[in-house]
Order: sequence, then structure tokens, then C-alpha cells
Amino acid sequence: MPHRQPAAGPRTFGTATRGETVPTVPPASTETAADVTALLERGRTLATPVLRAAVDRLAPPMDTVAAYHFGWIDAAGNPAAGDGGKAVRPALAVLSAEVTGSAPETGVPGAVAVELVHNFSLLHDDLMDGDEQRRHRDTVWKVHGPAQAILVGDALFALANEVLLELGSVEAGRATRRLTTATRALIDGQAQDISYEHRDRVSVEECLEMEGNKTGALLACASSIGAVLGGADDATADALERYGYHLGLAFQAVDDLLGIWGDPEATGKQTWSDLRQRKKSLPVVAALAAGGPASERLGEILAADAKSSDFENFSEEEFAARAALIEEAGGREWTAEEARRQHTIAVGALDAVTMPDRVRAAFAALADFVVVRKR
Repeated sequence: MPHRQPAAGPRTFGTATRGETVPTVPPASTETAADVTALLERGRTLATPVLRAAVDRLAPPMDTVAAYHFGWIDAAGNPAAGDGGKAVRPALAVLSAEVTGSAPETGVPGAVAVELVHNFSLLHDDLMDGDEQRRHRDTVWKVHGPAQAILVGDALFALANEVLLELGSVEAGRATRRLTTATRALIDGQAQDISYEHRDRVSVEECLEMEGNKTGALLACASSIGAVLGGADDATADALERYGYHLGLAFQAVDDLLGIWGDPEATGKQTWSDLRQRKKSLPVVAALAAGGPASERLGEILAADAKSSDFENFSEEEFAARAALIEEAGGREWTAEEARRQHTIAVGALDAVTMPDRVRAAFAALADFVVVRKR
């Protein structure tokens, strides 16, 4: 298993059982927690009206299918106050506009565009992965069918580019280029993720590359796109992208922990969801690379699983046994440490950018939020 020296500073881990967070940074103070809640709510409040207006452009029934996906209506078409997700990306896009001294509203088209691309990927990922639940509700393909999931996902991607390009400015063109580059990387990451499911072994480096594409690229774009719309130069935007990219790797490491040990009541997904899908996530890959009896036994079991015709009927106990082997081999602890390491790199990237102190503090608070969460 790759060995890295722990990052300097007071950040420490705890051990966690199912449903608990792994605190890779000190628990946030009440004031910090309130600040993050306000940041997330600000991004959601500013972006949602523009997002809904964009979705309303879609032809029926795609408009109602998209509205269901976003949690605005239920499966019968009645208004709903569903869980629209954490809204980290809109919060980052709006915040990044303030790096340039612009009003937060300057970042709203970028926030909406990034959120549209993110949800395009979720619609397609749920179908490709066979996920039946997202945000505590049936996924779009389960309710409206695979064809609608594909079409609506494609439509959201097209809308993302429209929202930016219709601004008609040089900055909008620069922002669109960064968004399309990030989207291509995201799709590369999904392709890698799928291909890895059919391989017996994946290296830690390959897994990190995949997760950097699948999650890091779009968070990198979200962290810079508001600044680009506010007129930031490329050096500033690139530094903000480095923050977002490494934040994305931290985010995905925590997601990988929750994908095995998360509480379904918090995550909205099945127990042991990543194990059920044979995902080569970081805890699995790190455990297989560790060597030792638990690692070897895990490798034997997973190889047999790949050939099993009865895998979908495995019991809770069988998945729990696999999770226990991953933990015994060190995969859980290594992934928690990797989340901490990537968090440290992300926050350090901000040092290259001149910005108001309160904006810098907000970026740091959002980074802390990403690595200390239950969903």
C-alpha cells in the first residue's frame, strides 16, 4: 500500500462505525457550522430560480422529469420540497465571484451551469450503476424509464452551455471552455469507473486518477467559474481550480467511506451500496494493495464474487464480512487519511490567490464541511 507521511498540524482521525463520520479535521464550531449552512443556502437561493427557469425551457415530458429529479415535484407531479442535494457546487461558484470583488450574483450563471452538468451526470450514473435510490427517493430511470433518464441528462448538459453562452461576454466564453473541459474529464472518469468494475485489480494511482476526473474536475470548475465570470485572470482561475480539484478528491474519499459504511438514513442509498456494485473505490483498492492476510483473503473473495451468478442475492452478513476485511486490511483508515491529505492541499492552494479574508475563510469552511459529513 502506498505510504504517505501524515500532514502536519492538529488534524486527527477517529475510528467510526456504520453511520458515523470520520473526523478528518477538528469538529466545526457552532459559528463555523452556521457560516457553512449560510453559504450553502445562499448558493441554493441564488441559483434555484435561474435553474428552474432553465429547466422550464425543456419540452414535455422532459421538464417534469427534470423537476422530479431536482425534487421540486413528486412522482405524481405534485409540488414537493425534496432534498435537492448539498449544493456545494453552487456555493463555490457564487463564492468564487467574490474573489474578484464582484457581487455574488455574478457567479449565478456559473453556479447554474455547473449544477446542470452535475445533475446530467447523476441521471446517467444512476442508470449505468443500477442505483434505485437517490436523495431518499426512487431514481428517475426507475420512475420514468431509462430513455427519459438519458434524454433529460443530455438536455441538462445542453442547457448548461446555453446558460453561459447567452451572456454574450468574453468571460462567458472563457467560463464555457472551462466547463466543457471539466465535463469531458467527468465523462472520462465515469468510463474509467465502469471499466474498473470488470477488473480484478486497480492500482491506487488509477483510482485517484479516476476520482480526480469524475469528481475533482467539476468541483474545480465550480471553484473558479464565478471568478472567471467576474474577470479573473487565468492564473487566479487556475489556482482556484487546484483548490477545487483537491477538494473534489477529498470529497470523493469521504463519499467512498460513506458508500461502504454510511448510514442509509443519511445517505439515501442502500446499505453497503458500493460493495453491491463491485465498485473499485479507494477503501477497496487500498485494502487490496496493502498485503497481509486480510488483503489476500479480500482479493480471493472479490475475485470469486466477480464470477458469482448469485451475487445480487448476497445477504447483509456477506457484505458486512467484506467490509470488515477492507477495514482489517487498512483500507478504511488509509482512505480517511487521504481525505485529510487532499483537504490540506486544497486549502494550501488558496495561498496563491489574493482575496478578502472573509472569502478565504469561507473557502476553508466549505473544505472542512466536505470532509466532515454523513451524506
